[in-house]
Amino acid sequence: MSCIEQMKYEILLDRISYKEARAYIENNSEEIYYVAPGYKIFKDYHIIGVPPVALGVKGNALIFTYTKPCYGTFVLTVDNEESIKEIAKLREKETKKENTSVKKSKPSKKAKKTQVSFSDIWKK
Repeated sequence: MSCIEQMKYEILLDRISYKEARAYIENNSEEIYYVAPGYKIFKDYHIIGVPPVALGVKGNALIFTYTKPCYGTFVLTVDNEESIKEIAKLREKETKKENTSVKKSKPSKKAKKTQVSFSDIWKK
């Protein structure tokens, strides 16, 4: 099936932002997978969103964002044979993330740069 409208789905949230959708999926899923915008599910449906786009799994149900022009972004859940195939594909190909928000992750351990003034550069 290639059209979401033809599938049996449930709307969990409607007319929300991508940030709100990601937070909902992260807080209401047993497993979370992050994909890039354009990731294809259900053969022909491309996920739209601000990276990282969260896909959630709860039992046999796939939880994902759906953006419909002029109507906004929705969080949908689909629980059927197609969703089971998509979940298996996610488990095989994508990296599973812990059930924590991306914003709450630890800061990176990059080397701190020392402050140098413009005049210090030209002294050499």
